Amino acid sequence: MKTRKMNKVSLGDITIGAGAPLVLIAGPCVIESESSTLYHAKRIRDIAAEVGIPFIFKSSYDKANRTSVDSFRGPGVDEGLRILKRVKDEIGVAVTSDVHTADEIEKAKGVLDILQIPAFLSRQTDLLIKAASTGRVVNVKKGQFLSPWDIRHVIKKVRSAGGKRILLTERGTSFGYNNLVTDFRSLMIMKDYGAPVIFDGGHSVQLPGGGGNSSGGDRRFIAPLVCAAAAVGTDGIFVEVHRNPAKALCDGPNMLALKDLRKILIKVKGIAEVAGRSK
Repeated sequence: MKTRKMNKVSLGDITIGAGAPLVLIAGPCVIESESSTLYHAKRIRDIAAEVGIPFIFKSSYDKANRTSVDSFRGPGVDEGLRILKRVKDEIGVAVTSDVHTADEIEKAKGVLDILQIPAFLSRQTDLLIKAASTGRVVNVKKGQFLSPWDIRHVIKKVRSAGGKRILLTERGTSFGYNNLVTDFRSLMIMKDYGAPVIFDGGHSVQLPGGGGNSSGGDRRFIAPLVCAAAAVGTDGIFVEVHRNPAKALCDGPNMLALKDLRKILIKVKGIAEVAGRSK
């Protein structure tokens, strides 16, 4: 495959890709409450600033792809966007969340700095085109069912609607039933299509449906996987973080404990710089 020129993505004073410093996208899986969201955004912001890693806050206002109909989904689009706007205005960080429909995008584009396309919707043509038409950064999470070279079709859809600021996120590939595996070659393959690549360390250790009526996971493997991704050359890491993952309302088994974030970021940043990432 012919290597394409790496397109860097600018978001305010953050540059992603093309050798720029590693970026962190992090936050609780879902907006559990307004106070919890503001707390996590401030704590992660302060930890990232201390370590020296650019930070973008992520938390979902609606988890529309839960295993069970009884699973907690979040506050919904209107209330969720109101809370994320508070994070943006008061904590002073860029924000992102999942978008699921064209109607949602119309509301979300006024608040979200990055429109995140969930993995299960990564081939939805109308959704990709609508997101691209806003001019916002579009982060497409590669579906568990896609090969890394299939992502070229996703990029073509986004670019067909004028979308130039594209991020791609690797979050593991289906490996039999209730299991995912990460092929680190995929980071290099996707980079060859010209967009910065983010590695999602939390969802890569997810066990979809492994909890019976919910997803399972094993957070023990988050740290080594994000370190490996930094060595391979990822442009950023995505981790969902919670002060008490065991009591989180969504994806607790594959969320990183807030108390462990700082030491992992220090290690990841060091590896990335040794691998050629600028300081």
